[in-house]
Amino acid sequence: MDEREILTRFKAGTLERGLAVQLLAELEAAPEEPAPAAVPEAVAVPEPEPAPAPAPVRGSESDADRFAVVGIAGRYPLAPDLRAYWQNLREGRDTSSDAPLGRPGGTPLKAGERGHFLDGAAEFDADFFGLTADSARLMDPQERLFLETAWEALEDAGCTGARLDALTGPAGEPRGVGVFVGVSAADYALVAAEGWARGEREMPAGGHWRLAGRLASLLGLSGPAQAVDAAEASALVAVHLAVGALRRGECAAAVAGGVELLLHPSRGRRGAGEGVGAVVLKPLTRALADGDHVHAVVRSTSAGTGDGATSGAGLRETRETTARRVGDAGAATGLAALTAAVLQLRHGTLAPAQDGASAAPWPRPHDERGRELPRVAAVEVAGAGGGPLGARAVLEEYVPARRPEAGHGAGRDERDELVLLSAPTPAHLAATAARLADRLAADKGGRAALADVARALRTGRAARPCRLALVARDVPHLVGALRDFVRRGPDGLADGLADGTGVRFVDLRAGGADPLGLGDAPETRDYLAALWRGGRVEQLTRLWLSGLDVDWAALEHRPGADGTVPPLVPLPPSAFLRRPLWLGHRESAEGTETAG
Repeated sequence: MDEREILTRFKAGTLERGLAVQLLAELEAAPEEPAPAAVPEAVAVPEPEPAPAPAPVRGSESDADRFAVVGIAGRYPLAPDLRAYWQNLREGRDTSSDAPLGRPGGTPLKAGERGHFLDGAAEFDADFFGLTADSARLMDPQERLFLETAWEALEDAGCTGARLDALTGPAGEPRGVGVFVGVSAADYALVAAEGWARGEREMPAGGHWRLAGRLASLLGLSGPAQAVDAAEASALVAVHLAVGALRRGECAAAVAGGVELLLHPSRGRRGAGEGVGAVVLKPLTRALADGDHVHAVVRSTSAGTGDGATSGAGLRETRETTARRVGDAGAATGLAALTAAVLQLRHGTLAPAQDGASAAPWPRPHDERGRELPRVAAVEVAGAGGGPLGARAVLEEYVPARRPEAGHGAGRDERDELVLLSAPTPAHLAATAARLADRLAADKGGRAALADVARALRTGRAARPCRLALVARDVPHLVGALRDFVRRGPDGLADGLADGTGVRFVDLRAGGADPLGLGDAPETRDYLAALWRGGRVEQLTRLWLSGLDVDWAALEHRPGADGTVPPLVPLPPSAFLRRPLWLGHRESAEGTETAG
């Protein structure tokens, strides 16, 4: 970052005065160096690991009213996931394009106008959630998109199986998770009204409340569920409401997010944007005790005209900076901005905030004694028309009290590990296995330790009817076994029997799960614990393959001296197999959509 950009950021209010002074001083003191060689656009510039820094003592009083981002997911223009989103942020990429021509609702922009759009806005994976194609066509695509993204955020948090059940509400009910979603647009109703005028008789159910209610209903969540319409501030107000519900003890965790799709030309405008994002929040003390991976810490939130307490932040993400990156994203603006802040905190890098600028290292601030402090970012989104009724959040970098060993345990002696995968259908299982294998193979630095990957899959994922189990001796062996399974397909395996690579596969969709009814016996929990203590992993694996839902998280819960357990490593989410589902269209015999 050169002097011109530092001053520009300071004048724009996106760089705090103290940090600006520090950067200018460092720039003046630095010796002149030759210009670096140009880096091709397609090559990602590696970033140095941030230096260790002190952090609050776990469970300390300072953690009591702070909240952890333990799961995060999103889709933004030219970014199907957050890896791509960070790449776009860091490169300052222009994500604008002509209006998508293939959408069933028609182009939402006039000729010559450009906007920022998501790919596949008309597509959805109904089978993954046990929904019929007909019911999915009657769902607002925004509802479908948020449902998929919220699931990915929950998987990122390791909270879709037994760990989700363990999140009890104030009355002890399981799955005490709240849902708060920001949404403003209702374009699908306009599409349906036009179809009705043409004689079509399909009409989607109305009401934004369905976006929160659908997720809560499908997953059996017992916390509060609420939709929020506060224009561009909608998603950030949803985060504020989620934090309030957590603070009052109304739920043990909360999903907060926002979504915006432009599906009708009546709202078409130059620079329009789309996006969806979701975070999973927990009280910080609970997150540390549960062994969650903490992406960032929420220090405070506010809504309306109250004091946002955003002074002292080294970074400010606003509606304006977000619009340059993803367009005018309406109700999703706050989550796009918050996600950008989380990613910059995580990577210790300031993304360019203006055209022609470049990413720059983000040094940690220091207190009056010269001690390093965590980085702090503020997120601010004004209300409708730039009015005062917006929302704010202050985020802080999370630095563990004791830094983990390199590679989340890399360098430890590897041992054979039980790896479990499951999915709703064999095709989903193969796609998820391929995604996991590709991600592990691409981890050139060897940062993923087999034990960490295996534990995260066992304890953090829901058990679905199509199940795969294998014992891997190291990560390359796991990658090879998964790719071999994908190549041959589930039909190439005898039901429940191991093949030459040790992979076992079962399909329980036709029934026959838990044939002995062990899941209904109160003594089963103690029996499974005894098998685990005795090292009877093979017997536990057979029971899991038979359809018994084993609570691996409870079996493997071993708190350390400080009362916490090692954090789960984030893994790629389950694969969705999306297909177009739209009003007035029916599936042909080949499974594709045809106009009705």
